[in-house]
Amino acid sequence: MKYKLKTFNREVEEYSKILKTKVKGKIIFVVVDLMHKKAFYSLAPLSRAVHDLGGEMHAVVKEGRSENLQILKNVWRAYNDKKKKLKTLKTKALTGFINSVVKRTKNKNFEDIFKEPEIFLTSTPEGFCGTLKLKYRNRWHKRYRWNELIETAGVIWKQGYDLKKTDKVSIGFTLIPSEKNTELPLEDYLDSYSLARAMVEAAKKFRAEISLGASTDKFSILAKPVRVSDLMVMLKGCELDKEVDEEVFKKFKEFSKLLGICNLSHATAGFGIHGKGYHGKHFFGEEIGYPTLDKKTRWSSPGQMMLKDRYAPQSQFESRDPMMRYAVTETLPIDIFIETCNVNYEKLRKRSSKIKKILDNCDHIRVIGDQVGDYKTDFTVYLKKKDGSRREFIAKDSDVRKIVDQEYYKKTGKKYGTYANFPSGEAFVTPEKVEGIVIGDVVINIDGSYRIPEKSPIIVEIGDKGYKILKAPSKILNLMKKEWKESKEKIRNFEKKGSLPKEIINMYKKNFRKIGEFAINTNPKAKLCDYLIVNEKIARMIHIALGMGFDSDRATVYHWDIVIDSPKQKLDIYGIDKKKNIHWVIKKGKFAV
Repeated sequence: MKYKLKTFNREVEEYSKILKTKVKGKIIFVVVDLMHKKAFYSLAPLSRAVHDLGGEMHAVVKEGRSENLQILKNVWRAYNDKKKKLKTLKTKALTGFINSVVKRTKNKNFEDIFKEPEIFLTSTPEGFCGTLKLKYRNRWHKRYRWNELIETAGVIWKQGYDLKKTDKVSIGFTLIPSEKNTELPLEDYLDSYSLARAMVEAAKKFRAEISLGASTDKFSILAKPVRVSDLMVMLKGCELDKEVDEEVFKKFKEFSKLLGICNLSHATAGFGIHGKGYHGKHFFGEEIGYPTLDKKTRWSSPGQMMLKDRYAPQSQFESRDPMMRYAVTETLPIDIFIETCNVNYEKLRKRSSKIKKILDNCDHIRVIGDQVGDYKTDFTVYLKKKDGSRREFIAKDSDVRKIVDQEYYKKTGKKYGTYANFPSGEAFVTPEKVEGIVIGDVVINIDGSYRIPEKSPIIVEIGDKGYKILKAPSKILNLMKKEWKESKEKIRNFEKKGSLPKEIINMYKKNFRKIGEFAINTNPKAKLCDYLIVNEKIARMIHIALGMGFDSDRATVYHWDIVIDSPKQKLDIYGIDKKKNIHWVIKKGKFAV
């Protein structure tokens, strides 16, 4: 064991005894100084205790003064003054903004977002202080392969991000869920704290400005998010849209000026460590949406607007340049993170680019495997559109060195943002159409990663009307049904509220049952594990995605990757060009490239 799990559980119990009657249904807001390492590692047992007791948590880890934190406090103070019926310019402006939102959405619950957390904690050299006094409980943690972890983080920042001292780095980490919601190994969650800290230490060497943040994860896309997190998201989005000619944003502009919300800062380089779960339903995004300045379209979150990637249908109408670059990983075990992420990214991109070059010249791709029980993988990926143009592969899933996608800008003259995965390594495309049978036998990612049992693979039949699940493990199938239902409700909510244009709503519906991605994995160091983000990079394996694609006409509200074990199924994969010539990529599960 890397960590003292008995010590961790004891520290959870110690926090639970103190918090037993104090946190149910409440939010604990924790502010940690970046230098207080003991405080950071104490967030793990503290968050587990809070979640076991039915509370929620929002954590901010900062270096020095945080303007964003001060703005939150200003907003909470103004709202408290409003509740006290104090008549000030700030309370008048806040009331005007709230009333304009309530009038438009017909939802009086919006005001709840401004309530301050019930419990505040701040780190000091001795322990947490504030509403409560708590000792640090970080003895569970010990360093493991630390120098290699720092080296790996440095490679990501250098070769993946080309990090500069002018960058503002934001690292999202994962709070420990309640015991009943921890499906993946607890040790993996604990590893993610070492991973986050290593990313901090490595970023310091580039002299970048660093902050970290985390909120309680939700296990439904329709769940109410932690209101602190939802408030900050809304403030950022409305600040970007305060010049829009709509009453809601006019009222926000008055409010913003009085509370200094214009001083909100945003990251230029984001790195997210994700566990199981979601942010939840973002009220403002789903009820009103964030318009482009000319109101030609709307976004459902400011994060989408700031990223402005080439896959979003709104991007073509967004006049503002992208503002940040972003990459994600999962709560990976340290060993796997080091082995799969400490690679030469230039070589990895060249491997993927070679596959792209071959298949971009083909009209369709054939994928055929050996018999597995009653089925065998046998499908065709069509790349040509009806107008004669073709879907093109993307080979740079590790490149967030610039905010603007340089390759796409040179080709189209359009400034779209960059997004990546770590670990990396795939050449992927949004198929025009797919027909046939797919046997998914490794892992699927829905609200998190799920291993597919060897004797119970997922069988997907794909035709003109989209995909159909013929067989799947009952747990995974039940989860799919739940997510389908919630995703359809999310689309209905967008439609009912008019928070997204009809064209996008119709696109979401049209693409709901389509195959959004076909990919060939290229990372030679990636090894089989519990996590989709690693398995979808294992060289010679492949994956498909149900739902959303990576072209702007193929958007919908979900994207579920399924990995197929090409060597095990002895897949043949080849492209066929317009002259009927065959171009091999994989023969019997082995690279032919």
